[in-house]
Amino acid sequence: MKLLKLVPQDTNIRFLKLRVPFFILSIVLIVGSWAAVLTQGLNYGVDFAGGQEIRATFTQTAEAPVVELRQVIGDIENIEDPIVQRFGEPNEVSIRVKLPPEAEGNPEFANAMTNAIVTEIQQSYPDIRIDGVDSVSGKVSGEFRNDAALALIAAMVMVALYIWLRFEWQFGVGALFALFHDVSVTLGLFALTQLEFSLQIIAAILAIIGYSLNDTIVVYDRIRENLKKYRKMPLPELLDLSVNETLARTVMTSLTLLVALLPLLFFGPASLFGLVAAITAGLFIGTYSSVYLAAPLLIWMGVTSDSFVPKETEADLQEKKVLGQV
Repeated sequence: MKLLKLVPQDTNIRFLKLRVPFFILSIVLIVGSWAAVLTQGLNYGVDFAGGQEIRATFTQTAEAPVVELRQVIGDIENIEDPIVQRFGEPNEVSIRVKLPPEAEGNPEFANAMTNAIVTEIQQSYPDIRIDGVDSVSGKVSGEFRNDAALALIAAMVMVALYIWLRFEWQFGVGALFALFHDVSVTLGLFALTQLEFSLQIIAAILAIIGYSLNDTIVVYDRIRENLKKYRKMPLPELLDLSVNETLARTVMTSLTLLVALLPLLFFGPASLFGLVAAITAGLFIGTYSSVYLAAPLLIWMGVTSDSFVPKETEADLQEKKVLGQV
């Protein structure tokens, strides 16, 4: 049986020819993503925003009456600015309300708020079904945000240190910048789409970091091998050669993951949509950054064919003189 090959073994695509336009594009994407995060903000889930979240389904109605529902809940005493959004199917809604300061450390108060909302909407809409209730205090949600940010920063720094020790410092900087690009663009997508940003998405971003790192290390490994093998080859040509030699593996890995993710994206439960969407987007973003950011940055940071040749010390030179080798 003939093996399936989606990418020929002898590809010769000149990826590095477009390194400057794609680097500018990457900078624009990073700046635009952070601008979107700072201006529009992220749609924090209860994990990060704190408060009560009630998920409900209108069993006899094709579409949830979001505007009316928001008005009904807003009329309840002690409830201010409820966030009512459709999620998943058109008849499914997420109701989020912030907890007032007096509810901090007072679960009875929070439960009373939830009961008041549930009672009111069940009286107004007899066909509504309550699917679940989550509660997170403001203090805990703040700790979640800080811990999540520290986890992401620590993951990227440790990755950069690992690559620095395994290769050279230029490779560590290149990998760190590529990861920063991947995380920034993913955050920008969530700011633009206003998909709920929860602890699940942090897990997805960590998965993106792992995938992007794996792809980058495969490319870097081949670059290191080729630097030792082709000492006189110009670096842009050597980087193109290395990316082409790993292209088949990159494409097959990405497609395999995509085949597993697409059914979950289109037919999976609504509660997993944000997680799967983040990983699917990260698949493309990570592959792009390993080819068009991690590799070209080595040129601008001065990697040469001598980068992996052991440096000759004065003692080595003296020994060679004694042995008559120089």
